[in-house]
Amino acid sequence: MGKPLDIAIVAVYLIAMLAFGFWGKTRTKDSADFLVAGRRLGPTLYTGTMAAVVLGGASTVGGVGLGYKWGLSGMWLVVAIAVGLLALSLLFAGRIQRLKVYTVAQMLSLRYGVDATSASGVVMVTYTLMLSVTSTIAYATVFNVLFGTGRTVSVLIGGAVVMLYSSIGGMWSITLTDMVQFILKTIGVFFLLLPFTWNRAGGLDGIRERAGDAVFSLTAIGTETIITFFVVYSFGMLIGQDIWQRVFTARSPQVAKWGGTTAALYCVAYGVAGALIGAAASTFLPDVEAKDDVYAQIAESILPVGISGLVLAAAVAAMMSTASGALIATATVARTDVRPLLLRLVGRRTETVTDDPSLEVHADRRYVVVLGIVVIVIAALLNDVVGALTIAYDILVGGLLVPILGGFVWKRATGAGALVAMGVGTVVTLGTMAIVGDVLANDPIYWGLATSLVAYVAVSLATTRTPAPVLQVWNDRLAGRDQTATAGEIPTATS
Repeated sequence: MGKPLDIAIVAVYLIAMLAFGFWGKTRTKDSADFLVAGRRLGPTLYTGTMAAVVLGGASTVGGVGLGYKWGLSGMWLVVAIAVGLLALSLLFAGRIQRLKVYTVAQMLSLRYGVDATSASGVVMVTYTLMLSVTSTIAYATVFNVLFGTGRTVSVLIGGAVVMLYSSIGGMWSITLTDMVQFILKTIGVFFLLLPFTWNRAGGLDGIRERAGDAVFSLTAIGTETIITFFVVYSFGMLIGQDIWQRVFTARSPQVAKWGGTTAALYCVAYGVAGALIGAAASTFLPDVEAKDDVYAQIAESILPVGISGLVLAAAVAAMMSTASGALIATATVARTDVRPLLLRLVGRRTETVTDDPSLEVHADRRYVVVLGIVVIVIAALLNDVVGALTIAYDILVGGLLVPILGGFVWKRATGAGALVAMGVGTVVTLGTMAIVGDVLANDPIYWGLATSLVAYVAVSLATTRTPAPVLQVWNDRLAGRDQTATAGEIPTATS
């Protein structure tokens, strides 16, 4: 069990998250407020919350662990995330923000005029749900050590806090909590953990003397691993619902573009700092078997009481920001894309949108609560979901990357091409995993992407062009000319 002052600091942090959840509720009047913060975040809030959601436990605790094992080369996972966010912000964020949709599947339907693209929501829900589960398990391990609670109780504590503040005020609550978490992570990593570990290791000369120059090699982790980081994480940043939903919160395309660019540059610095912290720790913590334990062991072994509590709270903040962002993304896709799809499959009409904003918010809130409970249950039952998350991430990129990005850059692409590319990419990715026998292997994602691209181009060229009215609506939305568009409304080719 942790020190009383450290426990008190983390407990106050958790209570504060709930308080910010209620503060966010005062700003939530309708579904647009609940799902995308009313699409009115300015540069400061947008930059902080975007950085918070992409820098989760894998970037913080995992980044320090990679630095411990591989030195400065451990920065590449976070740098790959930063590059993906930079590409998204500079090339696509402005156009995504102008589309006035809520989900990736809605973008596909808008671009191709094929309602069946809503099936992509099933893949997206799997990805965002497992992302939330993984983050829940990660911060539960911190609570287990800090509070001395069992694993299940730790999952319940953390999962309940995230579910409550996410459901109380939706994206406004998440935005406010993420801003606090961004500040806490910045202080914890840059102003506490980095200088303390660097000083303990004896600075640059001390690290060189104890660990050798190899610790500063940029390629120690392996060129193939670095490339895979960029393929999976950079591309994942371009198409993940949790990331797109943050883009939708920007009040203008300019905020989405330059706020995201600033967040990406921050991520690069964060990745370098994490790797340097891990590299420094390797000189005075030589026998840590599980690299993900390095972060907590630094806090326990060299930081003064109180400061260690802030550093542990920063780790929890990193994980909770990802968990809450993934949870509301799951709820959004489940209600907007998956439920209508399931209703159509059984021959029932989709739910009618009410004119009462408060009823819409209540419906959104129910989805967050139910799926939050699902996340808690799965996290309590599973010990390790890295394999499941890898499968979801590979399917996301292998099955959806080509149709999504292709829709932005290739006018000749058709709905049939998009559908076949999704199916082929997904099947080949899963099939290659089965053949290789290792879900963590690099080959599945490469084969999935390659076959998806070939199918996309071939089928698009062999089928009738996308109807002109569909492309007209798409182009008007992209250019910001459709001022009458209602958020989330997807017109048909004849509308």
